[in-house]
Amino acid sequence: MARVKLDLPDEFTFTTQMDVRVTEINYGNHVGNDRMVSLLHEARLRFLREHGFGEFNIGGIGIMVSDLVVCFTAESFVGDMLTFHVGVTDFSKYGCDVIYRVENEAQDKQVVKAKTGIVFFDYDERKIARVPKVFYERCAPQLLDDGE
Repeated sequence: MARVKLDLPDEFTFTTQMDVRVTEINYGNHVGNDRMVSLLHEARLRFLREHGFGEFNIGGIGIMVSDLVVCFTAESFVGDMLTFHVGVTDFSKYGCDVIYRVENEAQDKQVVKAKTGIVFFDYDERKIARVPKVFYERCAPQLLDDGE
């Protein structure tokens, strides 16, 4: 079976920590894949809040997840403190990728590499929308033209 390869940059713009609770543990006695997706969602929400946004209000527009890749490289257990490094990359006119590197720093190991593709979505009009300028301004200012 071909493995999914996910290349991530070395630099991320946001970091948050979460401890692994018993509710994240599956029958294998480690963090379940479905629970890791929920933890990534929480990290994405914290990233957005850090920039003054919510999932339904980024300059009046919401977001919708269009795809997801999660590559596990190690197990996580109850009580582990995980560090989530979050950033944005690969912009199109309608969206971008939110990227994640999850580490167990106490054990000096990477646990997960992941990305969620997001599109901006006007929930009132029920259609995709362009990336709001305010998102670039706060989350990726290096991508703005000097003339704007």
